[in-house]
Amino acid sequence: MRLGRPIVSAAILVVFAVPALAGVAAAGGGSTSQAAQDAAKRQATLAYWTPARIRAAKPMDLVADATANGFHLAPTGKPGGGGGGGGKPGGGGSGNTQGASWPNGKGNVYRSVGKVVFHNAGGDWICSGTALTDSRSDASLVLTAGHCVYDMDNGFGSLSGFDTNWMFIPQFDSSPTYTCASTTYGCWTATALVVNGGFAREHGFTTAGSHYDWGFAIVGPGGKGNTQLEATVPTFALAATSMSGNTSVDAFGYPAAGQYHGADLTYCQNPVGFDIYTGNTNYRLGCNMTGGSSGGPWFSGFDGTGNTGTIRSLNSYGYNGITAMYGPIFNSTTAATYNVANNSATTTNTIVN
Repeated sequence: MRLGRPIVSAAILVVFAVPALAGVAAAGGGSTSQAAQDAAKRQATLAYWTPARIRAAKPMDLVADATANGFHLAPTGKPGGGGGGGGKPGGGGSGNTQGASWPNGKGNVYRSVGKVVFHNAGGDWICSGTALTDSRSDASLVLTAGHCVYDMDNGFGSLSGFDTNWMFIPQFDSSPTYTCASTTYGCWTATALVVNGGFAREHGFTTAGSHYDWGFAIVGPGGKGNTQLEATVPTFALAATSMSGNTSVDAFGYPAAGQYHGADLTYCQNPVGFDIYTGNTNYRLGCNMTGGSSGGPWFSGFDGTGNTGTIRSLNSYGYNGITAMYGPIFNSTTAATYNVANNSATTTNTIVN
């Protein structure tokens, strides 16, 4: 399979009130101060990502075979985020843009969407993410796919399944280098990751798990000036309501497989449809982005300037032979996961039950 993303109105998310630590499993803490823990974790992550490691990281690519009974991972499929590239047409509409380079420097989206790198039991990987609007004062949030924060091949609902050495590089396009000091704004590292239990408890990427394929990274001060992410780049709001068919959607990401090389911010624009292979329980969008674009945002209300729009979904998976991306339908469960990420301790990896 490969990937996809949507969006909705900014204010809707706060409607879903969830106690910050209710219904979650968490790991973290320690005797040292939180600031010291965060600083130590940041330095360890920055040290891990040598230029050679970033260069060698593989694009997450979720490839599946479509059947009438739901999708099944192909034998060569490795969970991750790709787009449904290269096959027969079959996207979410008649097709406006299947996968084109976004103009350099255009709008807030150019700065806010970035490259994600992380490590899990399968090795070092590449995804995409977005600087997200939040109400925290101590940290910032980045939205990405669930399979870009949690290893569903090995986690099986345990806290040991969270990815490590998670790092976000905004506006990678303008200076696509392999050292944080040489990128435009620098790098932000995760002090904690948050995923929904509906995703984490699945054994591999399943139809059921695909409905919860979103994740959040809590990032502390970083970049070149040790500042909060939202003080450096613009953020976009997430709306946890569904979209109707034929809603115009703009999807973004950093595809790094096939015809793409991971250095160019790429976008697709089409009317959204639904995934018939999951009983219309996920979105479908005409798009040929490939592995590495997983976790990139889907916007509705995108005005073309790159400055406005609401995140309604994200790049999640795709199918062999179908040029389309697929993404989860955001709902009250998405809001609950966001609310925990927006309130939890910055050193605590969390599975929201």
